[in-house]
Amino acid sequence: MEGAVNYLTDTLIKQAIIVSLVVFIFLLHVRSAFVALIVLPLGVLGAFIIMSAQGITANIVSLGGIAIAIGTMVDASIVMVENAHRKLAELSEDAPKDQRHKAILDAAKEVGPGLFFSLLIITISFLPVLALTGQSYRLFSPLAFTKTYVLGFAAILSVTVIPILMLWMLRGKIKKAEVNPVNAGLLKLYRPLLRHVLAKPALTIIVTIALIASMAVPIMRTGSEFMPALYEGELLYMPTTLPGVSITKAKEILQQTNRMIKDVPEVHHVFGKVGRADTATDPAPISMIETWIKLKPREDWRKGMTPEDLIKDMNARVKLPGVVNSWGYPIKIRMDMISTGIRTPIGIKISGDHLDTIGRVALDIEAAIKDVDGTRSAFADRVTGGKYLEVTPDRDELARRNIDLGVFQNIIGTALGGMKMSESIQGRERYNIMLRYDRPFREDPEDLSDILVPTPQGQHIPLGELAKIEFVEGPPMIKSENARLTGWVFVDIEDRDIGSYVKDAQIAVRDNVDLPAGYAVEWSGQFEQMLEAKKQLSIAIPAAGFAIFVLLMIYFGRTDRTLMVMLSLPVAMVGGMWAIYLADYNLSVAAGVGFIALGGLAVETATIMMVYIDLRVRETSPATKEQLSEAVFEGALMRIRPVLMTVITEFAGLLPIFIFAGLGADVMRRIALPMVGGMITTTLLTLIVIPVIYYLWEGRRYKTAKTEDA
Repeated sequence: MEGAVNYLTDTLIKQAIIVSLVVFIFLLHVRSAFVALIVLPLGVLGAFIIMSAQGITANIVSLGGIAIAIGTMVDASIVMVENAHRKLAELSEDAPKDQRHKAILDAAKEVGPGLFFSLLIITISFLPVLALTGQSYRLFSPLAFTKTYVLGFAAILSVTVIPILMLWMLRGKIKKAEVNPVNAGLLKLYRPLLRHVLAKPALTIIVTIALIASMAVPIMRTGSEFMPALYEGELLYMPTTLPGVSITKAKEILQQTNRMIKDVPEVHHVFGKVGRADTATDPAPISMIETWIKLKPREDWRKGMTPEDLIKDMNARVKLPGVVNSWGYPIKIRMDMISTGIRTPIGIKISGDHLDTIGRVALDIEAAIKDVDGTRSAFADRVTGGKYLEVTPDRDELARRNIDLGVFQNIIGTALGGMKMSESIQGRERYNIMLRYDRPFREDPEDLSDILVPTPQGQHIPLGELAKIEFVEGPPMIKSENARLTGWVFVDIEDRDIGSYVKDAQIAVRDNVDLPAGYAVEWSGQFEQMLEAKKQLSIAIPAAGFAIFVLLMIYFGRTDRTLMVMLSLPVAMVGGMWAIYLADYNLSVAAGVGFIALGGLAVETATIMMVYIDLRVRETSPATKEQLSEAVFEGALMRIRPVLMTVITEFAGLLPIFIFAGLGADVMRRIALPMVGGMITTTLLTLIVIPVIYYLWEGRRYKTAKTEDA
């Protein structure tokens, strides 16, 4: 994972550089840009101090929390510096120092409380991530912690350090926004558009409702999964053979598959093992093969080749009778096996009272699943097929020969299992010295029949005369869960998302498999983890939404203002869902984290617009509906530069995640893409819809007053 950490470290540096350029372009004032950007190093430093105390390491996930927060960190300082710029630009160049300081402090007081509450809301909006459990929590809690820490420090710095730095640094001639060609061009575009929507508010509301309704299209057509595949630079090939395969045959299969895989141009080297390691914690049977595939750097791959294409190529090359292929990434497979016991993306667990019935149902499910579109392989664990040597004593013959049954069993155990004769001590290590028959005499029932069993009379009777010796079939491994016998079916998929595949597979199993009474089928693997994460987020996200509503009510003190700002959430969802759909991504926990982060950003942007409009309306105290429209128009124009600065810095901060590829980019893009798409629609809401809704709502009061006067 060192490559992933290096990728994110480089991305953070590029993000900081791009954000710095954006701030300078809009302000055209070096010292002002410095004030706005000082939050970045101080916030990250503060977060690292807490991370160190908490024991959170700098890894792909924790650094990802900083990566998606870079743009948000400077939002508050940007808005505050921009507001100070606007007030200073109204003063003459030779204005006294006290007057300039008063203008700066007034600017900070105007937007400071709103900014602090906005960052607090962003922080709280991310708390649902910490409500996850299991693998989801272990994956994303470092990201949630680091994002919370950096934004918490940014909130504190924005209302403490930034105003002081503005008093020191905002000196010299501050030009009006209209002088900057970038700002002038934006104002030229925004003025007629805002005039038009305020003149036709009903049309704007209809378009907004249609936009929200359009979200139904990507919702119905977007697939779902637990987590996107994280490219690790290696692949793990885990084929399964039928139980009872000999060690010689298993080694032969391993060597054959290794040669086939090594022929793929992108493969650097392969190495694998058969069965379990020399440890009691690895229960793998001989029929289970594991091959690690070290891949060459991506720049050495064939043009256009992706990891998924590579797996398809290998799967087409590696075809052996009786061998069922399964492919994945080493770390991901290990995590899945630890959490659910399933080594493939989807697993089906059949539980009941009898192994034979479980085996029959598992084979029926395997046959039904193979016909489902998207199935790469399906394999049911054979609950029978293991080879066992069974020695059944002839009790009548033992009694006739006067041979004690316990003595007879000890002789068999010593001959086959061995007897400890002594102990070899080599330094601190101790090794048992065992005595038993050599392997050739233990592998054939006919040879075992020649083992001599002594009698009390001094005779030696061949074992074959005293017992029945034969190989019988039995369960190669007995699994149980919740005190019930269990059989597993492993399913590997391709070109399908897990959510839609499982829906089709469940229909196929329901229509083609006869499940006896007392037996149950459970869908496991990543599907089980996905359902668990959905269940947790379905509770945590509404709770966070209610907390945001309460904070907005505390700040605004009015339900109407709070509801206007909360409208930003569904509008932001529209952009995020369309971005996911158009990029052909699936909804996952990673995308869910992106949507959670987007919710806080949307509320922040809408809150600041509401603050500016309210401020302008209070300053002008309009008496007619026309004056109200003009006040709303002027308030929205005041917000155009800070809105676009915050939005563009958000885009600029996330841009390196999409441009530069590296280990970890796949997951980070799933988090960042909903934020990018959602910020597009949120910007439209902030600049167009909120002024219109504000005007319509407040205009009712003016209309009523006019009627009463008449």
